[in-house]
Amino acid sequence: QEQLIESGGGLVQAGGSLRVSCAASGRAFSRYAMGWFRQAPGKEREFVAGISWSGASTDYADSVKGRFTISRDNAKNTVHLQMNSLKPEDTAVYYCAASDTVLARMRGYEVDYWGQGTQVTISS
Repeated sequence: QEQLIESGGGLVQAGGSLRVSCAASGRAFSRYAMGWFRQAPGKEREFVAGISWSGASTDYADSVKGRFTISRDNAKNTVHLQMNSLKPEDTAVYYCAASDTVLARMRGYEVDYWGQGTQVTISS
């Protein structure tokens, strides 16, 4: 059974850092584009960052560019999102996503698998 399990969420002060991780199991996710989306209360889910299956290409939403870094370890079937200079508006549930297509299509929500989400809360 395919699973994406997030971890690492929590509460931090504005300006701080946090790393969320995603462990994939049950399928050859090493061949999938992987990414992170987030959903704040009362808002739609939005794309945050994505990484190609090889790790050679990455993509970021403008709102996080320069502050967040996505990485993956295919040997461990894990994906990480390092978040620095966090702002209160980064508060959301963060979801890991896997897409059996090119990275660019992940922005269009072409996602095949979702994780259950992990809460990230930034206090001002």
